[in-house]
Amino acid sequence: MSRLHVSFRNPGEVADFVTRVERYPYAMDLSRGSVVVDAKSLLGVMILGFNQVMSLDIYADDCGQLFRDIEKYIAA
Repeated sequence: MSRLHVSFRNPGEVADFVTRVERYPYAMDLSRGSVVVDAKSLLGVMILGFNQVMSLDIYADDCGQLFRDIEKYIAA
């Protein structure tokens, strides 16, 4: 399992992120506080809000390509 922190500024970024993560076969959850949603669910990710740092849990060991695909959403 890997964990990253991500952030989105607007609905367009959320839609792009979901499109990118849907390409991968492994499960991913996105959480903020006590709320956890499927990272491949557009509505679920929208519910978490914007301009917030969220935790992305990826249930796979080799996810280097995914990291490169979502690099612009990774929070510093």
